[in-house]
Amino acid sequence: MNYHFRKAELSEIAPIWEILQQAIIRRKEDGSKQWQDGYPNPEVVQKDIVQGEGFVLVNGETIIGYSAVLINDEPAYAEIEGNWLTNDDFVVIHRVAISEKYLGKGFAKIIIKNIEDFALSNNIYSIKADTNFDNIAMIKIFENSGYTYCGEVYFRGSSRKAYEKILANSF
Repeated sequence: MNYHFRKAELSEIAPIWEILQQAIIRRKEDGSKQWQDGYPNPEVVQKDIVQGEGFVLVNGETIIGYSAVLINDEPAYAEIEGNWLTNDDFVVIHRVAISEKYLGKGFAKIIIKNIEDFALSNNIYSIKADTNFDNIAMIKIFENSGYTYCGEVYFRGSSRKAYEKILANSF
């Protein structure tokens, strides 16, 4: 298969939103409160794409997964209860979702690896991310991908687990 990680296009909002809706339903079925409050929504996806922060993992022309990738832009991270590993530039991972048809095949890890490569290509050596305490699947992905639990951050009134990974400087 020919996988490619690239910026999403506005014409792709519908298939991206379909993938996010599937993930919202999975979170609910897993008993998670994450994404059960009207967020994310198509407007969030459109804003991601317009700002150049929406990314897709594709196989040929088929969108397999979606993620928002931000640089130094997460105000909630300034108020961590705990300590980040670094205070340097960082890339933020938000809204990772995989198409129902591609679940359980490691594609979330592939997205995260591509985001790490994106960070390195921009000379950024820190990745920060967060997830709900009850999103066991994402917690396992972070822990199995070398991310360190750093404390708690707050979004829309709820506490979330915050992670950071320091990437090796390849020079």
